[in-house]
Amino acid sequence: MKKILLCLMLLFTIKVSAQKVEETKIRQLLTSQTEAWNRGDLEGFMQTYWKSDSLMFIGKSGVTRGWQQTLENYKKGYPDTAAMGKLSFDIITVKNLSSQYFFVVGKWMLKRSIGDLSGHYNLLLQKIKGRWVIIADHSS
Repeated sequence: MKKILLCLMLLFTIKVSAQKVEETKIRQLLTSQTEAWNRGDLEGFMQTYWKSDSLMFIGKSGVTRGWQQTLENYKKGYPDTAAMGKLSFDIITVKNLSSQYFFVVGKWMLKRSIGDLSGHYNLLLQKIKGRWVIIADHSS
C-alpha cells in the first residue's frame, strides 16, 4: 500500500510540475503579446492567435470569426500608436483544463494620450502542433 501511495504522489507531483511549465508558457505568450502591442506591431500581437478561419473573437461589436478578420478589426479600431497606447494585463486566473487547453481570465488596460481604456477578457488556448495559441478571445 505504501508503494502505491508513493507512486500516486510521484505521478501527482509530475503532473503538477508539467502544468506549471505549461502555465509559464501561457504567461510568456501574454508577455510577448503585450510587447508586440507596445511596439505598435499588430501583426506580431496577432501571432499569439490561432491563424485559422475558426478563430473566434467576441467583443463589443459581437462575434468575429477568423484570424485575418480579427487583424483587420484591430487595424480599424487601433489605426496608429496613439490609438493603441500602452497595453498591460492583470492576469486574474490561469486554469489548466486538460493537457491541450488552458483558460485565462484577466483585465486589460490601455494607457493612451487620447484617453485610457480598460476591460476584462477571457481566453481559451489550445496546444496545436506543440504551440499554445489563442483559439477564442472574449474581450469587453
